[in-house]
Amino acid sequence: MNDASTPLQPTNPRNSGDLKNHHPLLLTLGEPAGIGPDCTILLWQQQPELFENLVVVAPPDWLRARANILGIPLILHLLTSMDQPLECGAINCLTPPSVVCDTTIMAGSPAAESAAAVIAAIRWATKSCLRGEGAALVTGPIEKAVLRDEGFAFPGHTEFLAHLCGDVAVVMMLASPRLRVALLTTHLALRAVPDALSIAGTITVGRIVDQDMRRRFGLTKPRLGLCALNPHGGEAGHFGDEEVRILQPARTQLRAQGVDISDPLPADTCFSPPIRSQFDAIICCYHDQALIPLKMDGFGESINISLGLPIIRTSVDHGTALDRAGGRGGAVDCRSLGCAITTARAMAG
Repeated sequence: MNDASTPLQPTNPRNSGDLKNHHPLLLTLGEPAGIGPDCTILLWQQQPELFENLVVVAPPDWLRARANILGIPLILHLLTSMDQPLECGAINCLTPPSVVCDTTIMAGSPAAESAAAVIAAIRWATKSCLRGEGAALVTGPIEKAVLRDEGFAFPGHTEFLAHLCGDVAVVMMLASPRLRVALLTTHLALRAVPDALSIAGTITVGRIVDQDMRRRFGLTKPRLGLCALNPHGGEAGHFGDEEVRILQPARTQLRAQGVDISDPLPADTCFSPPIRSQFDAIICCYHDQALIPLKMDGFGESINISLGLPIIRTSVDHGTALDRAGGRGGAVDCRSLGCAITTARAMAG
């Protein structure tokens, strides 16, 4: 990295004494049958200070039932509006009128009946942040298949949030303590990736990453890496022409616009320590090209950050882990949620 800031330390995080003077963070649990509730309860037990000036947007029974299974005494402070004072030492929990779920949640067993409440909680928390009532949004993992079966028309969280914020262009970035990666394509089949790449799309992603590295992370001159799609960077078109036809022209236009971005670099060398250390973020062509090195570097310590939104949004780097929910199948690691909260608070300034 060419700046003093590290991926999980954006800009000027405020100390806990300043928190009461700011709008609270909003946390949605995601799939209530997954480990979102577990992570929230365990993190509160281990680091209650992270829940100062934070509101969980969810039915309180989602937390109560899981706390009973885990055997953790829970202190809940129930809110009916964002105007109410928060209670220190407790999990402050608000259930908007739109978040209705009468179904008993079973750890590890998603229920279609809870899907509407999951979606409504995300929608309400996002709109609250857009109104300036929430300083930032932190999200737990959703079970996409369950939501889609109930009419959820988006590939994932990121695309839904972009829609709620006015169908803005958004970039999925993930960060670990030593690496930031951003995606040109997100949740789609690998065979669809080459056709999804474009000069215009690459330019849009490059601009957004550059702008938010400056705006959200305080970097004065972000240095961006660009990952090639094909082996050896395409070998001048012999192993695929996406580098010559798409990535290099986009890079040339971005450089002309003042974005400091590299030529397309072979992925097998781009993530080696000597090369990746030259960049503040690396733009990748597809999901696993970015997430494999990221999770090798810091699984459990990495987070998801949505760039390009008018609000701040961070999320955990893992899925719902249904097999581990409620203490089943081994211990749950809540570090990523802690990093997501800390980063969102720092980004909110």
